[in-house]
Amino acid sequence: MLSINPKMLSRLKELEEDLLARRKRAVEEDWRGEIEGLDLTLTFLRSKREQARRFQRSDPVSLGMPEIPHQKPQVTDS
Repeated sequence: MLSINPKMLSRLKELEEDLLARRKRAVEEDWRGEIEGLDLTLTFLRSKREQARRFQRSDPVSLGMPEIPHQKPQVTDS
């Protein structure tokens, strides 16, 4: 699954405007299969935009340093 960088929200808006223009033309020309495909693409695009907005609102999560169980501490000679 692809994740969208929140910095790309403006690009998603451009893509949506282009898809809407293409959809309008498809409706005028009565290209039913094209309309269906564009509607599906618009649905996915809007879903990804909402996902990017959610990521934009959330703070990073600190995962800390991993510990390896049952490992002896390393001792270095100084």
